[in-house]
Amino acid sequence: MDEETIRFDTKIAVLLRDDLAVWQRLNVTAFLVSGIAGTHPEVVGEPYEDADGTRYLPMFRQPVLVFEGSKELMGTAHERALRREIEHAVFTQELFATGNDRDNRAAVKAVPTGELDLVGIALYGPKNAVDKVLKGARMHH
Repeated sequence: MDEETIRFDTKIAVLLRDDLAVWQRLNVTAFLVSGIAGTHPEVVGEPYEDADGTRYLPMFRQPVLVFEGSKELMGTAHERALRREIEHAVFTQELFATGNDRDNRAAVKAVPTGELDLVGIALYGPKNAVDKVLKGARMHH
């Protein structure tokens, strides 16, 4: 087995608003990272298999780091991501009241960029650029 540490020049990160309930944090994280997996197949590894040969779905090849911050930091991070052209997924407060993809997209489309009530964003891009977008956020605990 190769004992060499694997380093990544990219980062997958989720920033959650710090006032969400636990179920909301989990739900938002799951939805947000699906956008990265769905648009960047290179971040997904090979399928898993146990010792009996039972196969399982593949997962991300690299860690997903989860951060939290205030509503104000969420807006600042979103602005930084846009300015740096870092691809990201957004989850707004309104999406807790919708029940399907069509209604989710309509809820986001109804609000101008600067007025989105963001509760979470997921970013994928060069490590240093993602770190700069997340400046001021703290690791989720």
